[in-house]
Amino acid sequence: MPSSVACVDASLVVALVCPEEMSDRALALWERWMREDVRAVAPYLLQYEVTSALRRKVVRGYICEEDGRRALEAALGLDIELMHPPGLCRQAFELAARLGLPSAYDAQYLALAELADAPLWTADERLYNAVRASLPYVCWLGSYE
Repeated sequence: MPSSVACVDASLVVALVCPEEMSDRALALWERWMREDVRAVAPYLLQYEVTSALRRKVVRGYICEEDGRRALEAALGLDIELMHPPGLCRQAFELAARLGLPSAYDAQYLALAELADAPLWTADERLYNAVRASLPYVCWLGSYE
């Protein structure tokens, strides 16, 4: 049985499966979680956002089509429990309103982390900077050593 839980967002998963500036940190964090039996969780939205982000990388020429497919398969194969607890969307809506977020996509991850009483790990520095003063459970991958 996992000893703890961590919520992950799409930016962290993309960094895990596709070469990016913070991929080494993402891999080190993931490997630590696997050693320490940390259970990774995310809202169902994760699969859609990862698929879209990888497709965007292909279209913009950052990776080739085949690498995009391989990265998607790797992402879909990660041991991440997808969740949609009761009240998730309502809580995401309220968080987005309270934080002044223009959409509720990121708020889905924030709300799940709150509901799961878990940290949210992100590689999205913009999100981290927007919410860190209000939500101390949000962790930026860039600060992981």
